[in-house]
Amino acid sequence: MQIDAKLVAQLRAQTGAGMMDAKTSLEESGGDLEKAAEILRKKGVVKAGKKSDRETHEGRVHAYIHSNGKLGALVEVLCETDFVARNEVFVDFCNDIAMHVSACDPLYVSRVDVPVEMVEKEKQIYLEEMTGQSKPADVMEKIIEGKLNKWFSEIVLLEQQFIKDEDKTIEEYLKEKIVSLGENMQIKRFCRLSI
Repeated sequence: MQIDAKLVAQLRAQTGAGMMDAKTSLEESGGDLEKAAEILRKKGVVKAGKKSDRETHEGRVHAYIHSNGKLGALVEVLCETDFVARNEVFVDFCNDIAMHVSACDPLYVSRVDVPVEMVEKEKQIYLEEMTGQSKPADVMEKIIEGKLNKWFSEIVLLEQQFIKDEDKTIEEYLKEKIVSLGENMQIKRFCRLSI
C-alpha cells in the first residue's frame, strides 16, 4: 500500500515519532491513523523501557503557579543531556507534570515510594471491610489487590490518569516523551503548595 506523505506528517505531528517509524506503522495499519498511533505507542513502550537504565544527570526544576495564585507545584524532572533539558518539548512536559501535580495532589512519585506500613494499614482496612463475608480466600485476595491498585492510582503520580488526556497515565505520557525526545527521563520529586 502506498502511504501519502501528508498522512505520515500528520502521524508524526500527533505522536512525535520518526519518519520511518510513522511510515512503517501506517503501512502495518493499512493507512488507519488511530491504529498506527496505537502501534507506535506499543513500540514506544519497548523503546522507552530500553532507555530506562541510562543515567540522568541533567534536567530542570520547573514551577507552575495557578492563575489564582493560591495553588502551585515544583517538579524536578531529569534527563540525560543539557540539550534536551533546554528543549521546548521537555519544558512543556515539565509544565504539564507540575500542572497535574497541582490539580491532582499525588503523595508519591511511584509505588516503591509508598511506605510499607501505609500499604499494610490500607490492606488491613480492606480486610476489616470484608469481615463476615463468605468468600473464598483467593477471591478476597483479588478484591483487596483491586482496591489497592485503585488506591495507588489515586496517590501515586505515575499511576494517575493524566489530566489533559485521561486515556493515559502519567507513566504512559512519560514514556511517550522518552520515545519522542530519544533520551531517558525521570520524574524525580515534586512539591505541591496551596492556600
